[in-house]
Amino acid sequence: MKTTDALPLSQPPSPRTLAQPPRAANVTALPAPPALSGVASIQKTLAILEIVAERGGATAKEVSASLGYPLPTVYRLMQTLVQSDYLVHIRRERKFELGYKLHRLGVSLHRQIGVPAEVRTEIARLHRHARAAAYFAAYRGADVVVTYIVDSPAAPRLTPLSFGFHEAAHATAFGKIMLTGMSGEQRDQYLDEHGLPRLTPATITDRGELERQLETISRSQVAWEHEEFVPGMTCAAVGVRNSAGLLVGSVAISARADTIASRERDLERMLRETAAGLSRYFRSGSVRR
Repeated sequence: MKTTDALPLSQPPSPRTLAQPPRAANVTALPAPPALSGVASIQKTLAILEIVAERGGATAKEVSASLGYPLPTVYRLMQTLVQSDYLVHIRRERKFELGYKLHRLGVSLHRQIGVPAEVRTEIARLHRHARAAAYFAAYRGADVVVTYIVDSPAAPRLTPLSFGFHEAAHATAFGKIMLTGMSGEQRDQYLDEHGLPRLTPATITDRGELERQLETISRSQVAWEHEEFVPGMTCAAVGVRNSAGLLVGSVAISARADTIASRERDLERMLRETAAGLSRYFRSGSVRR
């Protein structure tokens, strides 16, 4: 079982107290580059960070070739990132890797979203009993965000679901649950902004059809989606409510469609039990069974 999308500690250390790792002998600081400004520079800088993260390190030439930016521009921006500790320059290998400050940002993000130990425990239990990838999603502002995932080689998560995923609520079971918790005005604003893009032949792209399905989900308190998000995969979700009866999250599972059809009743029971336990936690601070 792997739980790579949330920190293992319920109270991660404060970013202010994190010690910065010492620079290795083959890591060198670069001279301060000239100041850069403008929206274009910000966009290019973020694109460079994403490329370096995706590749596990890259040279300035590799980044330039991948993004199509002039090499001098890439090098200047990478120098700026080194000076700010968002990148480090590995002299021996002549490449750039992610810097230490990004770790502190990641810790802060996990702290803000805050997945309590009780939630992690219940999602892990759901994964074991359901023999399926298990998820917890919550509101973050106007977004529906995946905050915790437990999966394994035998029951892998859906691609591209990972910590922080906040798209395609119209096509995911947990997203549909969270849409039912919005007011009509909030849902209209959300769907106006995000749209209903077609992800598979089964994806609902008609606003009226989606609203009718959400009404059914509101009555049954369970959402199913069959190959609407990823071909060949089925998902189900049930909502988690606080002491005021408001939706604060949803628990979900996903599995291959050809293995889940005969287990829908059992899986729905497990989802309802998990959601009930977490609802008790959000009401009283304790999960009682």
